[in-house]
This record gives sequence, C-alpha cells and structure tokens, in this order.
Amino acid sequence: MNTKILILGAGPCGLGAAYHLEKLGQTDWQLFEKESYVGGLSASFVDPAGFTWDVGGHVLFSHYDYFDRAVADALGEAYHEHLRESWVRILETWVPYPFQNNVRYLPDHALKECVEGLKNLAGAPDRALHFRDWMDAVFGAGIVKHFMEPYNRKVWGVPLSQMSKQWIAERVSVVDLARIERNIAEKRDDLSWGPNNTFKFPKAGGTGAIYEGISAKFRDRIHLQHAMVSVDTDLKQVSFANGRVENYDILINTSPLDLLVAACAAPEQLHEAARDLVHNSGLIVGLGIEAPRNDTKCWMYFPESNSPFYRVTNFHNYASANVPGGATERFSALMCETTYSQHKPEDKARIVETTELGLVNTGLLSIPERGKVVSRYLIDIPYSYPVPTLGRDRALAAIQPYLAERGIYSRGRFGAWRYEVGNMDHSFMQGVEVVERILAGGVEPTWNGKG
Repeated sequence: MNTKILILGAGPCGLGAAYHLEKLGQTDWQLFEKESYVGGLSASFVDPAGFTWDVGGHVLFSHYDYFDRAVADALGEAYHEHLRESWVRILETWVPYPFQNNVRYLPDHALKECVEGLKNLAGAPDRALHFRDWMDAVFGAGIVKHFMEPYNRKVWGVPLSQMSKQWIAERVSVVDLARIERNIAEKRDDLSWGPNNTFKFPKAGGTGAIYEGISAKFRDRIHLQHAMVSVDTDLKQVSFANGRVENYDILINTSPLDLLVAACAAPEQLHEAARDLVHNSGLIVGLGIEAPRNDTKCWMYFPESNSPFYRVTNFHNYASANVPGGATERFSALMCETTYSQHKPEDKARIVETTELGLVNTGLLSIPERGKVVSRYLIDIPYSYPVPTLGRDRALAAIQPYLAERGIYSRGRFGAWRYEVGNMDHSFMQGVEVVERILAGGVEPTWNGKG
C-alpha cells in the first residue's frame, strides 16, 4: 500500500485504527494527538495526593471479540472482574437499577404513582415525535415524573423535546408491567438487565491503562501535543498549532466533527449543518477521603435537585490501586459527574463545594467525613456527550458524504457524533472497521448501526 494515512486523535477510535494498521503490517501512517497523553476521554490521571481518577465513569464490557483480544494484549491478567451493583438515590431511599423494574423500594405514594402510570399508558412509542414523548408512552406519568425526566435532564443538559428517540436501543430498559407487579408482590429484586451486568477494570492505572498498553507497540508513530488547526481538503494537508504541516492521502479524524468542519474551507451549507451538532460538557469532581467506606455499590444515579451530579462512582471499589498505596482500609474515593451546557449552566468555581454539599444532602458523605477529604481533583470536559438531537441525522447526512468524497473518514465518539455507538468498544471498533473500509472495501457495521 502506498497510501499515506493520517489519524487525528489518540482516543479509543484513533488507537483502534492504529492498532489494526499495525496488525496488518502497514507502515505508511502516523497518529497526531493534541494532548500530552493517549486515551482521550478514556485516559486516567493521578492527583498530587496519589488518587487515580478516570474522566468519568467507565466500565469495560464488550460486544466484540477483536476488542477483547486487544484489551487482553494490553492488560494480560492484570484486571479485576466485578458484578455490577448500581442504585438510584431518590426520595431518601435507595432503589436498585434499573429503576423501573424495582419501584417496590419507593415510598407508597410514589410506588402507586408509578404503577398507575403504567396501567394508564397512552400513545404509541413508535409514533412519539421526540424522546420526551417516547418516555411518556413507554414509562407512564409516575416513572417519568420521579426518575426519567429529572435524571435525563441532569445528564443531557438540553430540553428532552429536542432529542430524538432513535438512540435508545440497549441504553434504556423498557417496561414489562407484569414483571414489575410480580417483583412488587414477591418482594423480588430485578438487577440483571443491561449489557454491562459484569465488567472488567484494570488492577492499576485506571481505564487509561488499557490504552497505554494498546499503544505501547507503536508509540513511535504517535505524535503528542499536536493540535490540529486547519485541514486543506484540496491539497490534503493538515496544519498543527506548533507549525507542523503534514500531507495525507487518507485522513481518519476522531476529533469532534463540528471542529473538523470549522477547520476546513467547506461550503457554507456544511457549516450550517455542523451547527445542528449539539454536545454537552462535563465536570468530574474526584474526592479522596481519609476514611474507609463499607459500601458495595459500584455507581449511583441521582435524579433529584439536591445535588449537582447525576452519577457518583465508588472508585475505590473498582481497584484498590485507585487510592494511595492501595490502602482501601484507610482511604476511599468518590468520583462525581455533573453536566453543564448553555441550557444548564454550572458555576465551575464552586462545583467542588456544591458537589460536597450534594454528597451530604444525599447521605453519601457525613459532616465528619467531609472534614477528612484530603484530595479534591477537578476535570473539565468540554466535549462530554454528543447529544442525539432531532437535527443530528440530517446534519450527518450532509457532512459525512462530503468528507468521504475528499478522503476524510470521521469516526469515534465525537468524530461520528453518534452516542448510541460511542462506548469504548464501539469507538475502538469504528477505528478498526474504517481501516478495513479503506484497505479492503469493508462495510463498517458498527458505524452503520449493524455491529
């Protein structure tokens, strides 16, 4: 092959493309990453106190044997395997996830509202115009009121009526009324739903250890601290902030698609289309506490307004190495995630303080424990989730063919801008599959929604 391939971004997708090129014995490729580390949103960091933090809650589960083999190459046996234990904090009690299957834990008035809402469903889900309508048709007034609407508003940070219903798939457990009534009558927990019922986690180094390991064999082809500033689609050149200019025959982009369009001298209608690509941003607050926690939960959801965060992870439960010296008998680590957007502003200067207050309000942190916080670590994520809005697919239908005609393939969580195939395994395999397309005319099942 005499085709020169450039890859932008060393997150899961870019590394998936690089890994596959290396596997195939290809040599005429280079990868450029704007940060000083690999992993993208799946990187991990060690704070000055010795606590390890991920960029939000990641768990390792996979739909693909190829990805599993890549992870095995990276980690060997150096991982833990956990049984998922996730809960919802609501109305001063804990409800096992998925919420809708375990409403028996709710106070009587809320339980009645949820069951009555299911018995009085109106409207057909397939006729719903948007995500908010779909929720009403599937879950009924009670579940929407108590969990679905407030939780999703906190996560997405956009009006739910602006979101499509098409992304849902395996992300949301739908409802079986007979099953719920049986759970209530028999006082039975219903905990096993979901693709990540069990998950793996590296013994050391956080999620980032996976991508450090995957990239180890071709680090000489990865160029860090190279921020793309422009792409000349006629000359097939990428210019970087440090002054470097690189030619390419094929460009695999994994940076945010809207930024790529802005960097190209594209027609105005393409820039207009890119304005329909909506994303939210995130603030990750890591609190290291000099006190152990006897709590077996993995992660917890928070739909109510008494906390800024929508999810908290007991990060010390994932791996003892996430706390200093592996001393979970002495330290614990809470990782808290809050969304911000133009529709949901947050005060970044106060987010650590409001996070701590939220943990107190929800019963996760006592006043004495707050006095034992020994590390406060903040990660600001400008691009957190690509939001599946009503205008997204129309925008992608305009942008992606234009780029492909010019030898540019934009893939990955924000490169493809498709949340429903934006997990780590999906993103990695988009990189693998786009290489197959470039070299052998592959069909890209993941990107096409058939993976």
